[in-house]
Amino acid sequence: MIIYPAIDLKNKKCVRLYKGDFLKEEIFNHSPLQQAQQFEKLGFVNLHIVDLDRTLDSNNSNLEVIKEIVKKTSLKIQVGGGLRTRETIEEVLNLGVENIVMGTAAVQNIALLKKLSDQYPYQISVGMDVRKGFLALKGWTDQTQLLASDFVNKIKDYKIKSIIFTDIDKDGTKEGVNLEETLKMSKLSNIPVIASGGVASIQDVLAIKKTKEIKGVIIGKAIYDHSISLEELVKIN
Repeated sequence: MIIYPAIDLKNKKCVRLYKGDFLKEEIFNHSPLQQAQQFEKLGFVNLHIVDLDRTLDSNNSNLEVIKEIVKKTSLKIQVGGGLRTRETIEEVLNLGVENIVMGTAAVQNIALLKKLSDQYPYQISVGMDVRKGFLALKGWTDQTQLLASDFVNKIKDYKIKSIIFTDIDKDGTKEGVNLEETLKMSKLSNIPVIASGGVASIQDVLAIKKTKEIKGVIIGKAIYDHSISLEELVKIN
């Protein structure tokens, strides 16, 4: 199982939001590079980065911070947040990241998702942010009436690296992963599903691993407030 420690970037700092609320942020580290290097030093191989600023404003990004992390670590980095055009997606891919995550654009412009997944096979992941079964877009501020399951059915044959399934109502709450819904998503296609949102303990991570169907997990807040020991976490694979 792939373990992704997470760095959420806002104003060039590591932050966490509560249920996606940009007004409820907590700064955990003023140096994203140092945070990434700490993960690498402990033995982590993968890193999940979200550019929160870009989710709200396509002209406002933490691109230089991401570029620095790519250059100064050997981590396999996946990047999401506001990547809604071919230009911005290729801009990030050209930094040398492992893969990018399309969220809003994947849903609103499925033709672009298809073209990019053909051009960059298995370098495009799809971020599915879900509230009560329905997809939410634009940094979770735009609630749709499109069922997540219906969308997966449309893209199940694309050359997608993974689906990152986030239960918005669990994110940042440390109430545990929505294991039932994440498992349902993993059964809908052959695309690997990564769990995100609500991880509170090592037991949550082990429960995900035990399913043998969910291929990875993204962990943020529980790392930063020390609910999960990084030394214990890195031993799980």
